[in-house]
Amino acid sequence: MKKLQWPELKFENFKDTIATVQLWTQIIGKIRLKKMPWINHSWHVALYVSPRGLTTRSIPYEDGIFEMEFDFNRHVLLITSSNNGNEEIELYPRTVASFYKEVFDKLALLGIKVSIYAKPNEIDPAIAFAEDVVHKSYDKEQVNLFWQALVKIEPVFTKFRAGFTGKSSPVHLFWGAFDLAVSRFSGKEAPKTETSTPNMPLRVMQESYSHEVCSAGFWGGSPDFPQPVFYTYIYPTPANFSDQPVNPKEAFYSKEMGEFFLTYESVRNSENPEDYLMQFLQSAYTAAATTANWDRDALDFKFINS
Repeated sequence: MKKLQWPELKFENFKDTIATVQLWTQIIGKIRLKKMPWINHSWHVALYVSPRGLTTRSIPYEDGIFEMEFDFNRHVLLITSSNNGNEEIELYPRTVASFYKEVFDKLALLGIKVSIYAKPNEIDPAIAFAEDVVHKSYDKEQVNLFWQALVKIEPVFTKFRAGFTGKSSPVHLFWGAFDLAVSRFSGKEAPKTETSTPNMPLRVMQESYSHEVCSAGFWGGSPDFPQPVFYTYIYPTPANFSDQPVNPKEAFYSKEMGEFFLTYESVRNSENPEDYLMQFLQSAYTAAATTANWDRDALDFKFINS
């Protein structure tokens, strides 16, 4: 079978679809949030890349466990429960309000009881899900291409995560900003952040950034930043972080965002995208850990992956 190449992603082509899908994932992510015990840095709310699309993995409920998975090949949302009850919801150009209603109708059929804060987070304006008839785009080809990109990226992030013996997050997708991310921690507490995010309680942000952290991720872009990119940042940010050499040469630092970036397109067009992306992840982490005086002898994993 021919090896899957890194797909071409054009922000103009997928922006409306991803805006709708992000809101759908917020609904599903909030269900996971309410049914899961709180895990540090909000790790209990995230979704994961799967062979079909995006999944919650197992969620506990009164009669066992259930899973919700976006299948971007068949274009359905699968709800699978341990008591053998299963439901499907079709994905097509439909409003957020329509999707929201059907999700909770299907959960009721399965005997899964849950209520959520029914407005988006990290989005402004935040239209209540039940009232959102604005977002209703779903291009099957574009969402499949976006998922295929995540399939290529996730193993590289996982390999990068394996190079660290300190506290590290899973490779997971946060539906607030709709970015795939992996984070490393020095083990030291960080100054309490006062940075606000639209429609996000400050206490959640303060818990998320309670310890020194270096995060890397992939983000699809926004109207103000219309291209998919890889990023790395560190909190708190050392004064000389932005001056550090980061590879490959196409990487750049954004003073406005306070992060290093590398465009998805430059990775896709490179001779070896996996190695090219790993150069960025590793060199940006080195820049962060060095300038922040992390104990790399204790934190960096010495085993050489074969």
